[in-house]
Amino acid sequence: MLNYEHAQQKGKCLLWTGARVAEEALVAVLARKTIAIEPRDGGVPAVSMRGLGLSFGGSGSTRRVILEGIDLDVREGEFLSIVGASGSGKTSLLRILAGLIRPSAGEASFRGQAITGPSRDRAIVFQDYSKALLPWRTVRANIALGLEARGVAREAQTPIIDELLDRTGLAHAADNYPAQLSGGMQQRVQIARCLAQQPEILLMDEPFGALDALTRQTLQDEILFLASDKRITIVFITHDLEEAIYLGDRVVVLGGSPARVMQTVEIDLPRPRNQLTTREDPRFLAHRHRLFTLLANERGAGRIKSAAQRDKK
Repeated sequence: MLNYEHAQQKGKCLLWTGARVAEEALVAVLARKTIAIEPRDGGVPAVSMRGLGLSFGGSGSTRRVILEGIDLDVREGEFLSIVGASGSGKTSLLRILAGLIRPSAGEASFRGQAITGPSRDRAIVFQDYSKALLPWRTVRANIALGLEARGVAREAQTPIIDELLDRTGLAHAADNYPAQLSGGMQQRVQIARCLAQQPEILLMDEPFGALDALTRQTLQDEILFLASDKRITIVFITHDLEEAIYLGDRVVVLGGSPARVMQTVEIDLPRPRNQLTTREDPRFLAHRHRLFTLLANERGAGRIKSAAQRDKK
């Protein structure tokens, strides 16, 4: 007599095992792929980094090296995700691209010109949205900051702000102050203000890290739409591997001490992306498996290195 429950459970195990084998096979194929770093159009990349390094302190034991030997191009119109463990220099790299800090070695350039300071062409979205907005200004007035920086006449600002309010879903909150908004809405204001600058590249430092899952996914789709609609190049820092894969054309993994580019992964998933079907795609799962394994191995190697250094003391 057939034990139905036993057969059903066995069937589930076989399905799970088959899916896991297929996933591991796909990971192996992806791992053998050659990752091209040339810009899509074959011309000058939007951003280029060559031999980039960053260190603090003096010389010898007091010197702390954060980044070393970073060679990386960001293609025009690309959505580039950067992941890495805490302290791997992701935010420092983004601040160099924004022109907020100078590299200690090498060079970063934007469209062939060395980055020596901030520019309206390069807008940065900070993780802490609550400190990025002016609390005494309304939503509309906060967005207007980007237009004021461009020297747009006051009478010409209203239609531009209205369009940005519509695009970011903030039209109903135009006259509210930041303290009256949810975290997701505050982050939308910061993004809208950056877009008001009409930047050529958007630098985003874990912008959705402090938000709940549903709000985060909503904003992920909104930023993908805006990037496509405005044809903006985006460099996106995140700790969330699934977020990096879902958003990115490529994912760059930083690791080591000092941090270097460990690997660059081409994300061969069709656009537009979908929160359900994209995340269920076997290629998505394979990329997640590959990145997780890479970072887990790096974390293990880092612990062994730290233990060895402690033993020497």
